[in-house]
Amino acid sequence: MLDNATMITAGTDRAAAVVLHRTVALDAPRSQVTAARLRATAHGIYEARIDGRPVSDSVLDPGWTAYEWRLEVQTYDVTHLLGNDSTFDIEVLLGNGWWRGDLGFEGANANYGEEIGFIGELEITFADGHTQSVPTDTSWSARTSEILENSLYNGERIDARLRGTGTPLAVRETAFDRATLVAQTGPRATRQEVLRPQRIWTSPRGRTLVDFGQNLVGRLRLRATGPAGTEIVVRHAEVLEDDELGTRPLRAAKATDTFVLSGGDDEFEPALTFHGFRYAEVTGYPGQLTEDALEAVVIHSDMARTGTFTCSNDLVNRLVENSVWSQKGNFLHVPTDCPQRDERLGWTGDIAAYAATASFQFDTADFLHRWLLDLAAETRHAGPGGVPHVVPDVLKHGNFPDPALFEKWNGPTAIWGDAAVWVPQALWEAYGDRERLAAHYPGMVLHLESVLPLLSENGLWDKGFQFGDWLDPDASPHEPWAAKADAGVVATACLYRSASFAAETARLIGEDADAARWEELARRTKEAFRQHYVADGGRIRSDCATVYALAICFGLLDDATRAAAGRRLAEVVRDRDYRVTTGFAGTPFVTWALSETGHVDDAYRLLLETECPSWLYPVTKGATTIWERWDSMLPDGRINPGEMTSFNHYALGAVADWLYKAVAGIRPAAPGYARLRIAPTPGPGLDWASGTLRTPHGRVESHWRRTESGIEVRVVVPPGVEADVLLPDGSTTTVTDGEHVLRSPAASH
Repeated sequence: MLDNATMITAGTDRAAAVVLHRTVALDAPRSQVTAARLRATAHGIYEARIDGRPVSDSVLDPGWTAYEWRLEVQTYDVTHLLGNDSTFDIEVLLGNGWWRGDLGFEGANANYGEEIGFIGELEITFADGHTQSVPTDTSWSARTSEILENSLYNGERIDARLRGTGTPLAVRETAFDRATLVAQTGPRATRQEVLRPQRIWTSPRGRTLVDFGQNLVGRLRLRATGPAGTEIVVRHAEVLEDDELGTRPLRAAKATDTFVLSGGDDEFEPALTFHGFRYAEVTGYPGQLTEDALEAVVIHSDMARTGTFTCSNDLVNRLVENSVWSQKGNFLHVPTDCPQRDERLGWTGDIAAYAATASFQFDTADFLHRWLLDLAAETRHAGPGGVPHVVPDVLKHGNFPDPALFEKWNGPTAIWGDAAVWVPQALWEAYGDRERLAAHYPGMVLHLESVLPLLSENGLWDKGFQFGDWLDPDASPHEPWAAKADAGVVATACLYRSASFAAETARLIGEDADAARWEELARRTKEAFRQHYVADGGRIRSDCATVYALAICFGLLDDATRAAAGRRLAEVVRDRDYRVTTGFAGTPFVTWALSETGHVDDAYRLLLETECPSWLYPVTKGATTIWERWDSMLPDGRINPGEMTSFNHYALGAVADWLYKAVAGIRPAAPGYARLRIAPTPGPGLDWASGTLRTPHGRVESHWRRTESGIEVRVVVPPGVEADVLLPDGSTTTVTDGEHVLRSPAASH
């Protein structure tokens, strides 16, 4: 792959972007060209153009992968870009990206290398069958660009006076490991939509502020005319505090773009960065800033929207849309924790909690498949350390001022490490792709084998550091790991779930010896959990919502104990006046555990609570994405004082999975929805609910509404698929393709 090309670079200021250039003379007349394809990738990010036109609508190529092991190569069909002339120009804008991004937090400044580079090859095919190859090499030229600063965290400085000019730079080869080159497997990131300003006003301090009405990920496109050298500075933030731009949650990230005017009519859109923001502060704009002067360009990886949910409660509808928008913003090449501060990392715990929700809302098959390949590669090279807490694991290159601060994090952890199993499980249930399940199985094995040495003699996973029920709302904002749930209970429950699915996977792909091994591990783990953590009457150690939710949903209890645990969970929820008391571990499962043990009313009341902490509290505060903390914004309008406060974190939005699959009732009865289980679950507070899903077999719909006589259910089943419809009164009927209307008396819980 790219065998004829070398990776090239050109020296300039570290913060600046460079332009690489080659003029190409065709071997034969343009009329004889039948195809032209460009294959390319970079250490850094690049934007390639032919005769000034971009080779693709994608942005931030080649994206972010585990660069040491997997550097993805893009292939573009550029035949249509070759004009009628016998010569044309290739230009490549090259910037720092994730390769030299000074990534991380606490001053980590993690980089993969100190030199960026581009490698590519244009292959032109002619009618007579011969090909012309134009590879990157030292015959290319280079120059400085109008982008004087580029950083994912800090933003760009663009000087329009320098457009079309540039100081020549010497081109040289830069070393790289050719064995890392792989074909692109995941979707590209593109501009998805454009949002106009909803309001422009002057703040109490005299600053010009812009509200786009939606917390988003992308960048601004700005138009201006003014004297040459005029500087327009744009700062970005997700929220306001004291009616000013709330930048404290950004920590060290500047999230600032500076545009220098040429003296003519200028238009700017950064090419080598992105921001997470709803609000912008614009300083230095010549004249009156109007709505026609700027717009927000939304960017995320290409994913088709597949699932929807609506109901009679507008707050719940907004909650679901907040989940959708958080997934958009954090699915930009990598499933990140947040898109705005000095972090933006592929934290494994976040996607472990959210993968099922994500794979209902969007087609994540290719996106998460690519990420899981990175996870397996990083884990193989991590050795006994197990699944890294972030994937790609750039933090291993970090230069933390106090390395000891993070030593306690070393080693395998539950939920975060379980992403190696839970994310493939979500993909298997959503898409039923056995070949990809087999590709993800080695990552499952690496995770489980890294955990085995940490088990106590009694079979519990109660040793080593755990993130546990991270961001328990009762924990201090400065100690998010200090949860009510016993860390050993959480970890042992997670181990059981992972061992069980690894065994199922091994059976499916013909690894019977492995299946027996993991089945035995699951059996021992369940036995140890019951013996050491479950008391008579179904009480579980630490007696909080999370431990009951995990034990019930993961299948750790027998029928009698499960029923007792469900009753105790309902008591715990009621005792806290239906405020949420769970963190990362329990939140995806608590409503499931309630409704599946017959406590539907309690699940609904927990969902519909609006006081803090609750899912709907942020909605009442104007949230348009899911917050990192239940109280990222305090009731008095102040930002949470903790050092970790993001307003775009999808993990706690995992409750949407319950809305899709329990409230609307669309569930897979077989992997990939080859068979359906439609089980709508009405409850107090909703008059109707509706869900749709585009499955690999076609569109599914499930709608229910209250009538004078009970519940009316309407389902739509795709051709060739059977659906078992469980009505609210407990009766079941099987239907095939087409639309069906069924009626049920009052629900029986």
